[in-house]
Amino acid sequence: MNRRLILVLIVGVLLAPFSTIAQQIKPFKAGDRVVFTGNSITDGGHFHSYIWLYYMTRMPNMRIDCFNAGIGGDVARQIDERLDDDVFAHHPTVMTLSFGMNDTGYQWYKGAKADSNYKANIARSYQSFQSIQRHLRAHPKVRKVMLGSTPYDEQARIKFIALYKKNEAILQVIDFQKKAAEANKWEFLSFNEPMQAINRQQQLRDTSFTMEGVDRIHPTNDGHMVMAYLFLKAQGLAGKKVADVTIDAETKTVKAENCQVSNLVSNADGLSYWYKANSLPYPVDTIPRGGGNQPRSQADGLKLVPFQKEFNQEMLQIKNLPTLSNYLLKIDGKYLGSYTGAQLMAGINLAGMPATPQYQQALAVMHLNEERWGIERRLREYWWLQYSIMKPHGLLHNDGEATVDSLQKYAKKDFFVGATLNTYYQARLKPVRDAWQKEMDLLTNQIYLINKPVTRKVELTAVTTQQHALTQK
Repeated sequence: MNRRLILVLIVGVLLAPFSTIAQQIKPFKAGDRVVFTGNSITDGGHFHSYIWLYYMTRMPNMRIDCFNAGIGGDVARQIDERLDDDVFAHHPTVMTLSFGMNDTGYQWYKGAKADSNYKANIARSYQSFQSIQRHLRAHPKVRKVMLGSTPYDEQARIKFIALYKKNEAILQVIDFQKKAAEANKWEFLSFNEPMQAINRQQQLRDTSFTMEGVDRIHPTNDGHMVMAYLFLKAQGLAGKKVADVTIDAETKTVKAENCQVSNLVSNADGLSYWYKANSLPYPVDTIPRGGGNQPRSQADGLKLVPFQKEFNQEMLQIKNLPTLSNYLLKIDGKYLGSYTGAQLMAGINLAGMPATPQYQQALAVMHLNEERWGIERRLREYWWLQYSIMKPHGLLHNDGEATVDSLQKYAKKDFFVGATLNTYYQARLKPVRDAWQKEMDLLTNQIYLINKPVTRKVELTAVTTQQHALTQK
């Protein structure tokens, strides 16, 4: 068996869990209030923001609201203790719950001692989860979605030494989460196995590749885009197009999906029409972001999963144009490119063109959503200090001057406290927190004002070969 065939077979096996994801989670509906609950991967992560961005652009007339209820470092017991104040206080209609990375512990032991420690940690997590289950059952009207943790990547060849069998321990936590979801008729999705499969696939080409960052734990922005893809796919939303227009230039007939086409004019010089889609294309951030020495962009995630093919298709197909002729494409007077009749016959994806007016409209939505996310992150830093540092010292909700003095001293020996202390100085004052919340509300309201598609004029104008050549320069 040759090496190429072996590689193909290995990739096929690795991607099996990834390619067979069916609908496991009901799509959100109008008016849903979705709280994403978890540890630092939720707290500092983007996946929930990327999921919401899909709904903002694909279903612009169906408002939902999403909330970050992640706290860095949390285990199941700590999540259980803050469910009322930090989750159900948002009056959710849907909540997601993920834990396991911290529950399994961080140890440098190997062999029997490590196995024994994992066993004890998993048992402790399981007992805390029993309390969580009782707590969740007390809110029967809230839909629950269990999310199996993202993987701990032990295989990437990077400087950070891998912990022994940690991901195996995480999978044991995911196993009891899945069984509980089945018993309680909750929804369930595990990020672990499909993300591991993608890591392994990429590591066949680059042994240092990982979506879990320099610490093997926290997904970088491309990883969070993959998480959003897996979640949306589990909601059964793959294959739903932004819009699809097919025009027969000869018969002047139109087939339109999820859009309206009117005033079609077709002649020897080309064609034009008015176009209004029911959705906006999904905009993708191309700027690498994140800490450490591995900043990644949301767009990097598109190299790992077929998001564009499955979720971001705004198709334009023109039949019966002279195949060798060339046509300039404009939308609202903006030049977008030159295409042959053959290319237009095959179809082009407008959602892959950031210069279109509708994509630029969607970019404004994305940037406002990122601004909202940044403010929410400041609030999460405040709540991280409250629950992780102040609560264990009996100082929960105590934001007096004495607490500030104590935190200043504590910050000298705790890097993370020091990193969030400036945010705390501001957020400890309730008027500041209230103002931040109002700003987030204003941003969300503005998003749902500007995300409505508008009618646009599409023009395809026949050009000479010489004119076409000039446009390609």
